[in-house]
Amino acid sequence: MAATRQVHCLMRTVSRGTRFFAVATQSNASSSSQTIIDKEYQHSAHNYHPLPIVFAHAKGSSVWDPEGNKYIDFLSGYSAVNQGHCHPKTLKALHDQADRLTVSSRAFYNDRFPVFAEYLTALFGYDMVLPMDTGAEGVETALKLARKWGYEKKKIPNDEALIVSCCGCFNGRTWGVITMSCDNEATRGFGPLKPGQLKVDLGDQKPIERIFKEKGNRIPAFILKPFQGEARVAIPPDGYLKAVRDLCSKYNVLMIAGEIQTGLARTGKMLACEWEDVRPDVVILGKALGGGIIPVSAVLADKDVMLCIKPGQHGSTFGGNPLASAVAIASLEVIKEERLTERSTKMGGELLGLLHKIQKKHPDHVKEVRGRGLFIGVELNSESLSPVSGFELSEKLKERGVLAKSTHDTIIRFTPPLCISADEIQQGSKALADVLEIDLPLLKKMKPKDAVPPAGPSPCDRCGRLVYG
Repeated sequence: MAATRQVHCLMRTVSRGTRFFAVATQSNASSSSQTIIDKEYQHSAHNYHPLPIVFAHAKGSSVWDPEGNKYIDFLSGYSAVNQGHCHPKTLKALHDQADRLTVSSRAFYNDRFPVFAEYLTALFGYDMVLPMDTGAEGVETALKLARKWGYEKKKIPNDEALIVSCCGCFNGRTWGVITMSCDNEATRGFGPLKPGQLKVDLGDQKPIERIFKEKGNRIPAFILKPFQGEARVAIPPDGYLKAVRDLCSKYNVLMIAGEIQTGLARTGKMLACEWEDVRPDVVILGKALGGGIIPVSAVLADKDVMLCIKPGQHGSTFGGNPLASAVAIASLEVIKEERLTERSTKMGGELLGLLHKIQKKHPDHVKEVRGRGLFIGVELNSESLSPVSGFELSEKLKERGVLAKSTHDTIIRFTPPLCISADEIQQGSKALADVLEIDLPLLKKMKPKDAVPPAGPSPCDRCGRLVYG
């Protein structure tokens, strides 16, 4: 009986004449982590550089590898599992709906999406929602919507719309989205990039007003993340979001907030914009909207904006599918029922306090600790760490049972599931302290004297500045 439950990940190739058919069989549950890593390296595109850890099972804030080793997840799928891994309520919603209906396409109505649409718009106070699947699709949708509004309502001359975004922003890797990116890895080799992009620094409203004055008649939207994640966990100064809202209102420019990672209780508010009581014209949600179960994204706006999109002008086969709709409702209910916004504030305060103590003890290594709720970044001093990289420190954290990932090599993000316990917060901070105190000196000794230090950030191809340094 046990043998029948074993999972096999082997591929058998069956030859039929001159044609070949790959037949997938289930993988042996005893397959080692290294075997699985090697298999992915051989058969999958090399568009990621993961930490050497294989997820085989997860629950709440805990993860187990195939060997049975347990880890604390301090990344939570880049905020995709705010509710915790495999939450029973979202799993039940998935199973119940999967037994009834999974996909209808929007060529027909289904009985779950309208319920989800009503629930989501009422929760956030917008008239309408346009459903998609992934976060990048949500951003693309918001940009298309803004341009359509600009041409129809603002009367921008055809094909002359300009989108303003922030330097350092990261919104995904689809072609339209990377045209706003300042990350050379995301943009090099994929040009020519889409024209009509203007850039400003996050946290400084003066350049925004200058651009609005000069070119506002051709600008339909300013898109920003209230707090930047991949860009280095950057949080603008108090008053900035309110200033942006006032400028957008003054110059008739749509304020688009990308809340894909910062939304849904991550920062201690349902939306990060709520820290300044700001209501954007358009909000983009994703990641935790699917509860870590299924990709779900959504664009929220009022009718004056949303109804600029007409039938046939935008859509998604899977957007608004009944399975995703059922899971998304359950995911939102978990946030409310378990008071995860309040929990994020409480646990985030504890974690920030512990990380500030580590900074005080290791001022040469820890340049800054910043965050809101459980959206926290620890910026390291690259000169002090050299020739050791942030990725290597992440590997050492993994060896100590904590899963976190560096971004742009000098910032380690601590964004655990919002259900994380106080004891796990303590374990995570202790692991970082031990890595800096014990592992870092050993790593430096192991490096040859002539070791080449990790390549530092390069100037942005777009503006020539060192955006991520």
